[in-house]
Amino acid sequence: MKVYYHPASTTSRPIMLFAAEQGADIDFKLVDLFSGEHYKDEYGTINPNRLVPVLEDGDFRLTESSAILKYLADKQQSPTYPRDLKARARVNERMDWINTQVCRDLAYGFVYPQILPTHKRPTEEVQAATLEWARDRSKAWLKVLDQHLLANDRYLCGRELTIADYFGAPFVALGETVRCDYAEYPNVRRWLADMKQLKSWSKVNEVIDGYAASLKESKFATL
Repeated sequence: MKVYYHPASTTSRPIMLFAAEQGADIDFKLVDLFSGEHYKDEYGTINPNRLVPVLEDGDFRLTESSAILKYLADKQQSPTYPRDLKARARVNERMDWINTQVCRDLAYGFVYPQILPTHKRPTEEVQAATLEWARDRSKAWLKVLDQHLLANDRYLCGRELTIADYFGAPFVALGETVRCDYAEYPNVRRWLADMKQLKSWSKVNEVIDGYAASLKESKFATL
């Protein structure tokens, strides 16, 4: 199997983390997002969305991080994607929630416009309005995460680690690049601390951590 990826990509890191932790045999092929390789015609034939990650398994090709994680977990017969119908539905629900709420507002609405020039809004007025809107919505989702999803369980789907945690943690941790400390959300902080104890976390996140360090003099809106 081959995965096209970039280590700074928040959608790539869940795949990297799962593969490293679960021992999946994957050939990772770097797509240089910073040089615009994903916009070249050659990559466009692989993924017309011109995004990463993409999985290739023989002549089967799959895009979207969440779908790739589920496919890999099934290939590995990993307990992180349980077979029980209700347990699996819960994992799917949590992953959809991360994708449609946290990813949209915290990552694409709040963090990316501040750290990626390609996502910055065209005027200061629009930028400020975007961040204000995304901040309020992100805080609402973090409150749900803290007071409901993680209030009585160690992980997103209960007592056991699942692919929902592999998927969700990189998106929530992304807030730390703009110096969100999540002090208002103790269960979120505890969960992230647990995820950071995974043996592969530091290696998987070293590129984005280095990028964040390079922005230490920048001023950011935070939560």
